[in-house]
Amino acid sequence: MHESVLLTESINYLNLNDKSIIVDCTLGYGGHSSHILKQIPNGYLYAFDQDKEAIKEAEKKLKAVRDNYEIINTNFVNLKEEITKRVDKVDGILFDLGVSSPQLDEAERGFSFHKDGLLDMRMNQDQELSAYDVVNTYSLEELTKIFKVYGEEKYASSIAKGIVKTRENNPIKTTLELAEIIKENVPEKYRRQGHPARKVFQAIRIEVNDELNVFEKTLKDALDLINVGGRICVITFHSLEDRICKHVFNEVSSIPKELQNLPIIPDEYKPKFKVIANIKPKAEEIEKNNRSRSARLRVIERS
Repeated sequence: MHESVLLTESINYLNLNDKSIIVDCTLGYGGHSSHILKQIPNGYLYAFDQDKEAIKEAEKKLKAVRDNYEIINTNFVNLKEEITKRVDKVDGILFDLGVSSPQLDEAERGFSFHKDGLLDMRMNQDQELSAYDVVNTYSLEELTKIFKVYGEEKYASSIAKGIVKTRENNPIKTTLELAEIIKENVPEKYRRQGHPARKVFQAIRIEVNDELNVFEKTLKDALDLINVGGRICVITFHSLEDRICKHVFNEVSSIPKELQNLPIIPDEYKPKFKVIANIKPKAEEIEKNNRSRSARLRVIERS
């Protein structure tokens, strides 16, 4: 069962009214989208997802609410191109960057280090690059870099060496096989601190789906699509995404450094956005849904 993280907070911060035009960049299984639809009877919802399985499930949820929505089956990197075909500006945009529980729970999608499945991890099942390709064809240097940068994994180098050594004999095909190799190439003490495969699996997933580059580009595009008074809400789940979001939001909500000491700031240099919120889940939510523990919600408004 997938539970949307920071659901109440993100819906509240979107500042919806009955005529709002809203974009959910990460439809997933429809948790946030179905709640948005309930509050915009005379508005419209555009929802993006590239995962056909998720869309099938989400559609059932949305149909049960009302029909003033359109699901756009593509990566949200195409946000600007797709939305400007339909409307000029929108009143709110939501990003929920977590992998949805059903994706993690389906062994055959290859996201989980707890369940045995083929190494896959593609959000878009039509794309070519998969986790199998990353694990079996990337060089020692490339693997080390990915694990270090995207996974912030301190044993990146020894894990990468273990992978390269193992695949010399046979390709690494499954998630549990990979998880075992990771386990064997970190110290015993480190294994006791939590599953040693978590960060490496995260890093491979980010690489397979080019998540960070896609997110940064799309977040900047989202800023151009927002009406005055409109808001963008972003839920991130690890420090790399959060750092990108914080940086982009700070950039557009601050006066340029060289002008900060002027007694009067010319209008064209005044920031067009203001940061509204930066919050984490409450203790009760973390207790109920452990996957929310690393989540953070940042909100910005066009002023």
